[in-house]
Amino acid sequence: QVQLVESGGGLVQPGGSLRLSCTASGNIFMFYRMYDMRWYRQTPGQQRELVATVTSGGSTTYADSAEGRFTISRDNDHFTVYLQMNSLKPEDTATYYCNSAYGNVESWGQGTQVTVSS
Repeated sequence: QVQLVESGGGLVQPGGSLRLSCTASGNIFMFYRMYDMRWYRQTPGQQRELVATVTSGGSTTYADSAEGRFTISRDNDHFTVYLQMNSLKPEDTATYYCNSAYGNVESWGQGTQVTVSS
C-alpha cells in the first residue's frame, strides 16, 4: 500500500507561482519508479480533473488548461513528484490531489489547497 502526502499549497496572487510536492511512503522502495504519477484538482461540486501525468518512463502530458504554465516532474530517488505552477490564474483555485497508479492499483493523497486571489 502506498501512502501519498501532498504539500506546497497556499494562497498566491494571480500571476504568481507555487510548487506542489507529493511524497510517497510505504512498501514502495523497489516499485516507485514503476508507478505512473498524476496530479488532479477538484473544486466543490465539480468532478476531479486530471491536470498532469508523468509516466514511469518519464513522459509527461498536461491538460489544456495547464499546458505551458505547469510542469510535472519526479524524483524517484526521493519518491516524490512535483507540480510547478506558474502564471497562476483564479480559475486554478482548487484542491490538488496526487495519484499513483500501477496496473489496477491506485492511491490518493489527502489533497492540498491552492487559492489564487488578489
